[in-house]
Amino acid sequence: MSASVLVPGFQTTIQDLGRPGHAALGVSASGAADPVALRVGLRLVGNEPRAASLEMTLVGATLRFDRDAVIALTGAHVDARLDGLAVPSWRAVEIRRGATLACGPIRDGARAYLAVRGGLEASPVFGSASTHLATGLGGLEGRALRASDALAFGSAVTAEPADRAVVPSEIPGYRSAEPFRVTEGPQASWFGAKARLEFHAATWRVTEACDRMGIRLEGPALGLAAPRELVTEGVVLGSVQVPASGLPIVLFVEHQTTGGYPKIATVASVDAARLGQLRPRDTLRFAPVAFDEAVDLARAQERALRALLA
Repeated sequence: MSASVLVPGFQTTIQDLGRPGHAALGVSASGAADPVALRVGLRLVGNEPRAASLEMTLVGATLRFDRDAVIALTGAHVDARLDGLAVPSWRAVEIRRGATLACGPIRDGARAYLAVRGGLEASPVFGSASTHLATGLGGLEGRALRASDALAFGSAVTAEPADRAVVPSEIPGYRSAEPFRVTEGPQASWFGAKARLEFHAATWRVTEACDRMGIRLEGPALGLAAPRELVTEGVVLGSVQVPASGLPIVLFVEHQTTGGYPKIATVASVDAARLGQLRPRDTLRFAPVAFDEAVDLARAQERALRALLA
């Protein structure tokens, strides 16, 4: 045992970068809702890229450390205290055996990440320790943490902890307040001109019915140009499905692997991490972007991340 869970928080799970490549078996990749924050945290403590961390949603966890450790908090701002003293985010912090780290409400976003040097030990499923809540795969018995759970630290290190803080605003597109960039969906032409215009012009509101599987939106109902039926087909992270209600659902990290609703758009991968920071009642807009431009934006973000983490 390396740390004990005193307070689990609202929904704290073990996550890594997910298990891509198993959609044919009906298993979506899952993984961190904000992979940018996860990757930066791993680098700050010197972990290998596939190591597991804690993802805390809306309210953080409280842990008692049973051994010395190095941690990093990334993602949305969390009010964290180490034996009563404030803990900075986006930098490596040393923790002594017996200390208690209390992470309170998460602000300016939905999720914060706690990386621990060496990573968290969990039995891999399809090569990943990430928790898939909808199916109970991975993590700690496929569920969110509970009080009295014990966490074990591993040895997945490749470098010394970083000696400087990271400024998240230096990462292109990350935590931006700009509209979410979207490419045209495979059934975009099924929607009338008015619906396509409304999709990009409207200010959408995130409903309470949002989770790691999908982000449901409120706004103008989007109608098809004519009644049509879609044969169920494969779907991807960021697909914007429009069910019969006309209200879009953005498929998220635990999305089903197939779907039968028409898809008007797909959120560009450069903005995928921003989806993970949406809270109920947040508002957002969408802006069209050409596929080639979306690829260039993703590459620019990746280059910046690698330079930042070098």
